[in-house]
Amino acid sequence: MTTIAERPAPQTQRRRASRPLAAVLAAVGIPTFMVTLDNLVVSTALPVIRNDLHASLTQLQWFVNAYTLPFAAFLLTASALGDRIGRRRMFLAGIVVFTLASAAAGMATESWQLTAARAIQGLGGAAVAPLALTLLAQAVPDNMRTLAVGVWGGFSGLGVAVGPVVGGAVVDGLDWHWIFWLNVPVGVVAVILAATVLDESRGGARRLDPLGLVLSASGMLLLIWGVVDGPDHGWSSARVLTMLISGAALIAAFITWQARNKHPMLPLSLFRSRGFSLVNVVTLTFSAGTFGAVFLLAQFFQVVQGASPLDSGLRTLPWTMAPMVVAPLAGIFGDRIGQRNLIFAGQVLLAGAILWMGLTTSATVSYSHLVAAFAMAGVGMGLTFAPISTMALASVTEQQRGVASGANNTIRELGVAVGVAALASIFSSYGSYLTHGSFVDGLRPAVLAGAAIVAAGAVVALWLPRPSR
Repeated sequence: MTTIAERPAPQTQRRRASRPLAAVLAAVGIPTFMVTLDNLVVSTALPVIRNDLHASLTQLQWFVNAYTLPFAAFLLTASALGDRIGRRRMFLAGIVVFTLASAAAGMATESWQLTAARAIQGLGGAAVAPLALTLLAQAVPDNMRTLAVGVWGGFSGLGVAVGPVVGGAVVDGLDWHWIFWLNVPVGVVAVILAATVLDESRGGARRLDPLGLVLSASGMLLLIWGVVDGPDHGWSSARVLTMLISGAALIAAFITWQARNKHPMLPLSLFRSRGFSLVNVVTLTFSAGTFGAVFLLAQFFQVVQGASPLDSGLRTLPWTMAPMVVAPLAGIFGDRIGQRNLIFAGQVLLAGAILWMGLTTSATVSYSHLVAAFAMAGVGMGLTFAPISTMALASVTEQQRGVASGANNTIRELGVAVGVAALASIFSSYGSYLTHGSFVDGLRPAVLAGAAIVAAGAVVALWLPRPSR
């Protein structure tokens, strides 16, 4: 049964109601958009960066992984620190770190400089992503929370949508350094908004858990690093096995410590809620299947059909723009239709669309044969973003929202890393980049596997709890 959040004091409710919803959404949405955008914007600029910095293939991979690894590994840590030292304070620190690291990336003239700046960006982003949702839930009245989360999901969808397009446009019209310089004025505005609009809040426990912080961060870092390196170094290599086993052991030690600690950073009681546990399973399957397929399909137009980075980004817009429109609508009608129903419908549409792409894609397929599937997948993603976040927050108490948001975001990023690595491994087993035909030979079974993973999440979604009345 869904846990009912603790009712805030009347003066807190009045303060929430006095804040314009647009100002609150801007304060949390602009940083969310900035962080989400930078997760994808670099991908379309990699060929130009390679030529300018004379980077190797390994260095190109690290331009992406250097951001992803600390971002995913420190989400839970940032949420726990925010609960103890102040969520707004941690949120502002994340924006400042992200903005300064963006400026450093814009000044990079060597590969190692860009890699280091991207890693620091990831650390800043880890503080922004989970706390944005927690601060939003804290700042709006209870009767507007579902709508607000839906609009916030639209900001996330916008970052996903315009990332490849912005990257391609900046590279074609300006210089790849401007991909990062654009974050600086946006970051300054975001800091001012967050400092003036958002109130400070904290979680339940105020005592830090240093051992828990070290175990969770190092365990997640090694686990995700091992997953990312698996396709390139081989899943049975000593390097990958060492990281995976060590990461799993550290996560197991972290869980054991949380069960014994009187002041845990991740209360295991959260997972006694059926809604919270199952919605995180769906988050994992959704992220793994969807983004693993997107990683390969986004390359199809460039590798097989010779499109430019900007053209490739534009062709994916029916998929990536739909969540920006559908997610706010899911927030508006979510309580009326039911979060479980929306999540289930989203997973069914996604699984069907990805299956359609896997069966249809060939070296000579026309874009017109894929555009409807792309739009269908976009609607499915839009129906998923907001309801998953809403259910994750509604399944815990108000004091637990920070750590619940961090846990949900961590699982989502782990799903992205696992999905990309697993589907890339399937791709390399059946195909290669050598010819157009060999790329499609690897693409199709990998995308079909992604559809199966999302379909499994749709089945799990049927067991999500109905809303309590």
